[in-house]
Amino acid sequence: MEKIIEKYVSRETMDKLKAYEQLLCEWQNKFNLVSKASLQDAWNRHFLDSIQLFEYVPSSSKIMFDFGSGAGFPGMVLAIIAAEKMPQLKINLVESIKKKTLYLNAVKETFDVNVNVINDRIENISRTCADVITSRAMCNLNDLLKYSNRLSNKKTTLIFPKGKSYKDELSLAQKFWNFDCKVVENKINKDGVILVINNLSNKRS
Repeated sequence: MEKIIEKYVSRETMDKLKAYEQLLCEWQNKFNLVSKASLQDAWNRHFLDSIQLFEYVPSSSKIMFDFGSGAGFPGMVLAIIAAEKMPQLKINLVESIKKKTLYLNAVKETFDVNVNVINDRIENISRTCADVITSRAMCNLNDLLKYSNRLSNKKTTLIFPKGKSYKDELSLAQKFWNFDCKVVENKINKDGVILVINNLSNKRS
């Protein structure tokens, strides 16, 4: 993990991420953004867990969607890193809960990142083609692929952290979808993995 941080996170970016962590703690008193238990170890549980995903974002990417952004993990963290490493990358944070989008917009303004906060349900978003789609702890893989299918093509990279049940989720999803999947180590959550998916298509099409 240290090598990933050294590669993608400069001292200036690290300062921004630490300031973001402080902002999270301040806003947590207003809104329930993350669980109280995870807030006590927010740097590991949320920030480092999000930072590691940047390694799998193709360098040529221009459009990213983050489903169920919540308090901005992983989308806002990736946006802060991308501001330096991939300034062309625009990240769309999709969050249906209004109070969380108020927080996301406050973070966006604080760090002046290339982010679009969308207060809506995923299925209401106009069809477009993303280069990358991320989502963390929102729903099962089969549903994630259903949401992703209308906003992607076979070249789109899907990056989904998953927990212990990932094999079961993969088995179910493979009944309905064709895709290539690389299962990689989650360097923060030893019980979890990261699924990096390409070439998604519906088996019925």
